[in-house]
Amino acid sequence: MKKAVASLFMVFAFFFLLPNMAMANNYPIKVGEKLANGVANAVTGVVEIPKTMMITGRKNGATYGMTAGFFIGIVHTLGRSLTGALDIATFLVPTTPIINPAYIWDDFDRETTYQTWQMR
Repeated sequence: MKKAVASLFMVFAFFFLLPNMAMANNYPIKVGEKLANGVANAVTGVVEIPKTMMITGRKNGATYGMTAGFFIGIVHTLGRSLTGALDIATFLVPTTPIINPAYIWDDFDRETTYQTWQMR
């Protein structure tokens, strides 16, 4: 009887730990992607100013793009740089990027948006 209980316990432990082992295989990749994303966003945050000026200028005219787009770009610069720094500080916890698009060069003609963290 003890042998049957022990073997049943082993089977349950195996099936309980199997998904964790599968997720652990991708952990270094997810952590590395988050660290790379954080470094890239912290460094390239300044590019948000001309990007936002360009997008705002196309929507509302050149004058509005040069004035309001500049200030909105500064806000997005701070947002991208600070979320990059946050990703660097918390790279051991694999989450999705807060900023969308994840990199400045992804979909350059789309305005930057922010979302909540989610586990990968």
